This record gives sequence, structure tokens and C-alpha cells, in this order.
Amino acid sequence: MRRSCLWRLVKFLTALALLFLSAHVLFSTPSKAPPKPSALPAEEYRLLSPETYRYQLNEPTVCRHRSPFLLVMVPVAPGEAVARQAVRSTWGASAPGRDTFTLFYVGLPEGGRGTSTQAELEEESRRHADIIQMDFQDSYHNLTIKTMMMMHWLSTHCPNASYAMKVDADIFVNVFLLVRRLRGSPSQGFITGSLISDGRPRRDWNSKWYVSEGLYPDDSFPPYVSGAGYVFSTDLAPRISWASRFVRMIPLEDVYVGLCLRVLNVRPVYSRSLNLRNLFEIGQLEYDRCTFAKLVIVNGFKPAQLLHVWPDFSRGHSSC
Repeated sequence: MRRSCLWRLVKFLTALALLFLSAHVLFSTPSKAPPKPSALPAEEYRLLSPETYRYQLNEPTVCRHRSPFLLVMVPVAPGEAVARQAVRSTWGASAPGRDTFTLFYVGLPEGGRGTSTQAELEEESRRHADIIQMDFQDSYHNLTIKTMMMMHWLSTHCPNASYAMKVDADIFVNVFLLVRRLRGSPSQGFITGSLISDGRPRRDWNSKWYVSEGLYPDDSFPPYVSGAGYVFSTDLAPRISWASRFVRMIPLEDVYVGLCLRVLNVRPVYSRSLNLRNLFEIGQLEYDRCTFAKLVIVNGFKPAQLLHVWPDFSRGHSSC
């Protein structure tokens, strides 16, 4: 009996010693720091560097004497004057007490500076003073360049804004709800929208979103927010610009921002209502005032549609 008890005591003390030793190793071994990203070769980064491009149209003083709560940044093609005017006349219009304003970001039209499209754009800029243009070719595959130029412009010319929204021109934006929700949102390291956590590169040559294995060898993307519309605290603009020095360009601008966020160890967050509905609706919905009053964005609005529904929405959304 005594021998049995002694044996159990030895086993217990041995196990205790092993446990202590394991704990000592666990807590005394320094954890490995995350690997530092490798900078892109200079020639490769040149494609995204703001130093590569020059402003053709600019509004560098628009924030000089103000610190807007929300800057709405709309990437749009040079020839889409009708879409820009629809935005100016609806959710992009300035309003008393809202402290928001809207700017449009474009590249060069097909054919370059000497085209009628460019001349019309310059005249539109003189009238409205809300167009930013840089001298890269405006195209779908250059949206990543445009997005990085927008981040650079924001960090250089409007760093005192609290939040910024990147949103396409064919989107319905409930700016009233957006501003209310942002009042209680984090002021740093914050980005929200329609979160995509299961994105994968398309390897089909015929896909609009094709990405080769040579360009992006991984079989999944980090979490990112849909480029249709997302909102972020403006401290992220210079940080995303910095991170682009380490991220190879791919022609998917929203995924690219997600890749930059991964370098920064910033995770985008889903924007949901109390009943868990996605507030950034990237699908198309038939207009209903009270349904739209509970959403931040809805996708797929042509200029005429936007102009048609906005008067009803702006007058009656608060009654829903």
C-alpha cells in the first residue's frame, strides 16, 4: 500500500515538473515578430507611386480652412458628366449642418489631353471646382492607380477630414444615415463596408476579374470591402499609401486595398443593422423609401433613376 502511494506521488511530482518546464519554455521563449514586408523594386512601384503622375486639374485648397467631417470621393470616367451632375444634385450636394462635401477623381480620357472630352472636363471643372485629375490613362484596369492617387490626395490636401467615403457614381448613398452612424464610429484604424472574407482570384482568362498566378500566387484574398462603396477614418489614407510600397499591383482596386490593410494589420469590419442586415447593399433593389432609409448604399442607379427617386427620399426618409 505504502509502495503504491509512493509511486503515485513520484508520478505526480514528475508530471508537475514537466508542466513547470513546459510553462517555462513557453513563456521564456520570445515570440517571433511578424515578418517585415519586402519593398517592391523601384521600377515596379513606379506604376503606383504618386511621384509618377502630375495633376491636370486639382483643388488643393478646398480643405485649407476647414476640417470636414466626411469627404466623399467618387472615382468616375472623364466622359461621365451626366453621372457627376446627378451626384451633385442628389446625395453629393452640400447641406447645412452635415459638414460633408464631394469630389470627383478622373484620369486622362482616351486620346489624351487634346480631345473634346478633356476640353469639356476642364470647363466643367471651372464651373464646379470639384474635379481632381491626374495624367494616367483612365480605364478599368487602372482603377488601382486611381484609388492610390485618391489616398495620396486625401493625405496631402485634406488630412484634417474625420472620415472619407470612396463610392462609385452609380450608387445610391443615404448620406443622412451614414453621417449618424459615423458619429459613434472609431476615429482611427477604421474601415467598413460590405465585407468580403472568402474572395478568391479568378483564373479564367475570359473573366473581367482575371488575376494570373504569376501576379498573385495565393489561392485566396485577405478580407476586403467591396469597392462599390466603403468608409474609413482618414488616418488610414497615408498608411495605405505607405503600404502600397510593399504590395504588388493587381487590377482589382478593392482587393488591393485589402492587401495593403493586411500589411498594416488592420481588419475591415462589416457594417450591419441591429437585425444583422448588410448596410452596404451591393445588390440592386427596387426603390422603396423606408427600405432605403435603413441602408447606407444601394447599387446600380443610373443618373436618371437617381434624380427621379432622390426628391422623395430626401423629403420623407426621416418619417420611416
